[in-house]
Amino acid sequence: MIKQGNGWRIGWQEKATTYQGLIGSQHWALELTSEEMHDFHRLLLQIYQAMTEINSHLMEEETISCEVESDLMWLGVQGYPHNYSLRIILHHHRSCEGTWLENVIQDLIQASQSLDIF
Repeated sequence: MIKQGNGWRIGWQEKATTYQGLIGSQHWALELTSEEMHDFHRLLLQIYQAMTEINSHLMEEETISCEVESDLMWLGVQGYPHNYSLRIILHHHRSCEGTWLENVIQDLIQASQSLDIF
């Protein structure tokens, strides 16, 4: 099952042997193991919550960068608190990276929560 929207896609295939998850945009995609997919979902929620909390401390024109990391991957956001890009770097057994343009994080969170794995 793959879900997609404007600038993002995310999917899950339970029967796949190694890489059950898929994340990406229209221009790139990364296959993720089950462990990586769970970590991605957890870090995505964590960085979204951090940006939501930081938003109340900033002026409208201020930009921000925020990062979260695990043993498997790094996620970072950059931009305005209400409009920011999201970047991922995998660093466990593989070296992969990708970037989503602004305004995709809420859709990614909703889509990942609707997959049958969480």
